[in-house]
Amino acid sequence: MGLLSRLFPAGRRSYKRNSLGAGEQVISLPFVSNPKAVMATLYLRYFGFRKIPLLFFVRPSVVSMEPDKIVLKIPLTRRTKNHLGSMYFAVLAAGADLACGFLAMQAIRERGEPVSLIFKSLNADFLKRAEGPVYFTCSEGVLIRDLVEKAIETGDRCELPIEVIATVPSKLGDEPVARFTLTLSLKKKSKKDQTAAAEENEEVRVS
Repeated sequence: MGLLSRLFPAGRRSYKRNSLGAGEQVISLPFVSNPKAVMATLYLRYFGFRKIPLLFFVRPSVVSMEPDKIVLKIPLTRRTKNHLGSMYFAVLAAGADLACGFLAMQAIRERGEPVSLIFKSLNADFLKRAEGPVYFTCSEGVLIRDLVEKAIETGDRCELPIEVIATVPSKLGDEPVARFTLTLSLKKKSKKDQTAAAEENEEVRVS
């Protein structure tokens, strides 16, 4: 199975004849009407595939991506259900992690400086059973970018609580099924940390 098929397993597959008359597989990717969302989803799943396999396992997709806001979706499948048929709370937490974390990762990439990203704490209110695909919305991109700038300028560890809202539009419209507050913690990497990361990446390439 190719990497593209692994990253987009839900893509529609069809076959057509090429110029030489041989059959070839064509994969229609999701969200083709929004190229930015496609690229963001590709990056997100590749990151999960390489770094955090659990995140890749739950098949997140970016629905919309703006500088100050992200909406991503995790499907309700056998992989993500609990024993009652709704989304498992740990998967909901993973979705909140991704929504907040992806905005921070984008801000760090745009800034071009090495910044370490972790979460110090998480508070969750589970309000309804999530009995369908869950959409995670984080609208605090401005605050996250300001935090990135502060971490780079000061060199100190900088923290900020960020809110993520989870909804199930197919069942409950805009009514939240869960609210999350994650304490985002950022710190500019030292030269020692950068060297260690470079050596780790080199080991991955060699293996």
